[in-house]
Order: sequence, then structure tokens, then C-alpha cells
Amino acid sequence: MLVTETKIPDVKLLTPKKFGDERGFFLESYNKKTFNDLLGLNSEFVQDNHSRSAKGVLRGLHYQITNPQGKLVRVTAGAVFDVAVDLRRSSATFGHWTGATLTAEGQEQFWVPAGFAHGFLVLSDSADFLYKTTDYYSPAAERTIAWDDPELAIEWPLAGLPVLSEKDQKGQAFKLAEVYS
Repeated sequence: MLVTETKIPDVKLLTPKKFGDERGFFLESYNKKTFNDLLGLNSEFVQDNHSRSAKGVLRGLHYQITNPQGKLVRVTAGAVFDVAVDLRRSSATFGHWTGATLTAEGQEQFWVPAGFAHGFLVLSDSADFLYKTTDYYSPAAERTIAWDDPELAIEWPLAGLPVLSEKDQKGQAFKLAEVYS
């Protein structure tokens, strides 16, 4: 697996080795030993999630203030622009964001550690988005930061406004958000 550094050292872009021929391809999308050896972690994943979204849908920026989730995300159909925002006040990159385009063809994966807000924008006609989490979903702990917060200044690759859920329309300003110590 190829590990590519991002602007935030703890967030990684991972590209699995793909083997293919005229029949199709094979790749190992997750191997606990390889993942932990490459990233120096000992993460346990407890939940797998799958969402499908139409072009222009933006989901996020979501996080859980308690039971924070590390996320290993990938796209199995289509393409998205994926973003992680550092919410760890003690971090040198607190309030910074990094992003990557993930595609089904490229099979890239994005490792977003616990302590980050996460969101993505669908670039293709639709996208199937899969992610493994290191803690369970806790609706009472979920928080949302405004996708267009001027302090964060995320450079979303979109023309016009995205399609947002009601929850995401009510995302709060970064300066008012609950963060991690």
C-alpha cells in the first residue's frame, strides 16, 4: 500500500496495490496488520457504513464530541472531494483542513483520525461512499460545522451551492464549535 502525506501529518491518503488482468482486478482494501504497521497505530474498527449520494451533495462537516471516530473512507462508485478539519486544540494544525479527491477507479482511501471533522462533496453523477469507524455512531454526541465557514476557508471544487441536508444547513461556525483539548 502506498501512503501519501497530506498537509496535516496525521491524515493520510492510502492507495492499495491493485492486481488486474483481462478478467478484472483484485485489491486488499484493509488489512489490520498492514494498516497499523504503515501508520504506527493500533486501531480497531467497530462499524462499517455505506452511503450513496447524488452529484453536488455535500455531507459534513461532522464529528462526535464524545466517542470521537477515526474513519477510513473510500469510494466504490463515482468520485468525491473528501475533507478533514483538525479540531484538536493542542495540535499545531488546529483549525487547518486537508482534502483529497477519491475515486472508484483510483481506489484511494483517506485516513481521518479521531479528533477531526469530516465531510465530502460528490463530484460524479452519484457516488457510493464506504467508511470504517473506530467508535460507534452516537447521535447525541454528533456536531456539525458549517461547510462554508469563512475561517476554515475550505476550497470545495464546486460552482454554485451544494445540496445539503437540513442538519448540514444548520452547521455552526468553527469559532463556536465544541473542540477537543
